[in-house]
Amino acid sequence: MTITTPSTSRTTEDKLADLRTRLLEISDLGYAGAVLGWDQATYMPTGGAPARGRQKAMLSRLAHERATDPELGRLLDDVQPFAQSLPPDDDTACLVRVARRNFERAIKVPAEFVARRSTFSSVAYNAWTRARPADDFAAMRPHLERAVDFSREYAQFFAPFEHITDPLIDGADEGMTTVSVRALFDDLRGELVPIAKAICDQPMADDTCLRGPFPEALQLEFSMRAITSIGYDLARGRLDKTHHPFCTKFSDGDVRITTRVREDDFGEALFSSLHEAGHALYEQGVAGDLVGTPLGHGASAGVHESQSRLWENIVGRSRGFWEHFYPSVQRAFPAQLDAVPLDTFYRAINKVQRSLIRTDADEVTYNLHVMLRFGLETELLEGRLAVKDLPDAWRARMLSDIGVAPADDKDGCLQDVHWYGGWIGGGFQGYTIGNILAAQFHAAAVAASPAIPQQIARGEFAPLHDWLRTHIYRHGAKFKPAELVERVTGSAMRIGPYVTYLRAKYGGLYRLPTA
Repeated sequence: MTITTPSTSRTTEDKLADLRTRLLEISDLGYAGAVLGWDQATYMPTGGAPARGRQKAMLSRLAHERATDPELGRLLDDVQPFAQSLPPDDDTACLVRVARRNFERAIKVPAEFVARRSTFSSVAYNAWTRARPADDFAAMRPHLERAVDFSREYAQFFAPFEHITDPLIDGADEGMTTVSVRALFDDLRGELVPIAKAICDQPMADDTCLRGPFPEALQLEFSMRAITSIGYDLARGRLDKTHHPFCTKFSDGDVRITTRVREDDFGEALFSSLHEAGHALYEQGVAGDLVGTPLGHGASAGVHESQSRLWENIVGRSRGFWEHFYPSVQRAFPAQLDAVPLDTFYRAINKVQRSLIRTDADEVTYNLHVMLRFGLETELLEGRLAVKDLPDAWRARMLSDIGVAPADDKDGCLQDVHWYGGWIGGGFQGYTIGNILAAQFHAAAVAASPAIPQQIARGEFAPLHDWLRTHIYRHGAKFKPAELVERVTGSAMRIGPYVTYLRAKYGGLYRLPTA
């Protein structure tokens, strides 16, 4: 039925078409900026940094201007009654709801701020790529101070709030707050610390079989085989090298991932590739009808991270995965692995230890790194911790929370790009939420299809991939994170499946006492 409004002869269908056109332009500008960001992190010469910052700032400003255009707001007002007449899970109803939320958030932020922050992010990232190898925190200190200032300034656009980090957290994981994240972390810490202590008090697993040398070309070849086996579509993506691995999307037909390779570490390239491929599978699996709209991507940072952690760890570090792949890996690296039994290799890739680097941390201690980062960035934003004191605070917190402390800043507060891309706060909780949801989603998948573990051991990854695409990927951002979790698993997010998974896996590997 064609619907007209009294104020104009334009039909609601016409206005919805106009709305979609405007949203597609915003999306395309964002993706164009992503192309520049991908190039900066992969192939761009260092001399291109100043111009690249200006170019990204221009695209960010143009996208923000379109995202805050009063006409967009009027269109949303006009189509709102029609959207509210539809079932709440209808694509159009969800589109209008999410577009409204994005518009109302965007109009609170001045365009000049968006451009300033975008320019700064390019400068700060380029500086970090030089400062980290040089162990030069002094060079990054002014950049980090500016990043803290930018985040505080941004948060103030959303005042009043209960806590300064709340607007940052809600932007990444809708519905979460500083209070709810802290409560989640407290509950999980109570479960993780005893498990980590029971394992770390034992003799460490021998992982010398992973220390190579493993030629880069062969590592990348196997990584490519692994990610395509789980479903990553190379006709709509590619794998490249970078300083800090990431996934980026330019369209539904172009979802790229990056990795990094160390010839003295078999797992670096492989598990980074599986991690980023998990993100990419999500983006490649979004329903075509949602592409180019605010629904055409993952539901939240935490839900997105659940897919990278599911494929990297629950699948990629599983016994079944290696029952399938290990013989071919031995053939690829006979001098290094031919005499290494599968049991030894499996234990090595699941070694638990007190370690310095978050991205290298095992499943048991990883979240302790996240909690540390969340705590420190919250103190920075609150003003209780000065940037100049961050290196010492980092070392002290590492020693108290994880039991080791870095000898330098390169493996301490400079260790990864987070905080040095022009933003601080609101991101780290997504990693732990992702771990929790990965186990909860996987448990739901196996409950629905009990043969999944046996299929993985035979190298059949499509059944799990298809289940995830049907229940999670195709919906994009249609549903709020909490609603999606309820729909997929039948309950709210809870730590139980994650703790059960860790106890079962590592209880077997390390003969832990039954809880």
